[in-house]
Amino acid sequence: MEQSLQEGIIRPHRGRGEPSIPADVLMVMPPFELRHLARRISAEPVAFADSDLFRLYLPKEGPLGACALSGPFLGAPHAVMGLEKLIALGAQRIWAFGWCGSLSAAARIGDLLIPTRAYPEEGTSRHYPLDGLDLVPDAGLTAGLQKGLESAGLPYRRGAVWTTDAPYRETPVKVRYWQEQGALAVEMEASALMAVSLFRGVRMCALFVVSDELFECRWRPGFRDPLLKKRSRAAAEALLDFVISVAKDQGRRPRGSRPGDGLEHLSGEAVDCE
Repeated sequence: MEQSLQEGIIRPHRGRGEPSIPADVLMVMPPFELRHLARRISAEPVAFADSDLFRLYLPKEGPLGACALSGPFLGAPHAVMGLEKLIALGAQRIWAFGWCGSLSAAARIGDLLIPTRAYPEEGTSRHYPLDGLDLVPDAGLTAGLQKGLESAGLPYRRGAVWTTDAPYRETPVKVRYWQEQGALAVEMEASALMAVSLFRGVRMCALFVVSDELFECRWRPGFRDPLLKKRSRAAAEALLDFVISVAKDQGRRPRGSRPGDGLEHLSGEAVDCE
């Protein structure tokens, strides 16, 4: 089918007066972490057409080492509407940060998780035709993020996640099924973000912090646990610092370099998606 027939009738675009944004964008799901990161780099909210849906923050500094912050987001449809707009404004490398529920005793409240693939059980990703491709993050960005966390002294786990639209329908039958498929956690955005990034040809990876546990088919929330707050803040700051370092490296490259050049030293081996 022709590519033009694959496109939606309503398409995201950069409107008159809307900003062009840096290539590196953090999509931050928790609102308090978004506000904290914005303060940390003295980023200010900017006006754009979809500002009623989510916030967009740009730093005061020049383009060298600049990254944009966006959010908060909740669920696949909301996050994908945001991602489509961010791509239209100039985003090329997407770094998603959020929380997840553990499906494995190996991942406890406060642990960090880098998803290596996502199993979709949401309604958004299926609208992006990918010819049966697995929903996976960018291997180079993921490998680089791993090294960034290691440099920051933050342990992490890698594994698949289950993405759902219905947090109140995480039944024992579904939990056991996705455990059998190898999913370590459940969350609400990853598979849709991966689908859009693959369809649009941009690079994307993610970092989650375990906020609650469901692996025994009983819910153990950790939202008030001081450990979660401490680890979430440390992870968000480490991710921001790493993204800024990537953006600075890209900013030093000669004009005309292909987007993504300069990350080869971060690529390592392809991500194991099993």
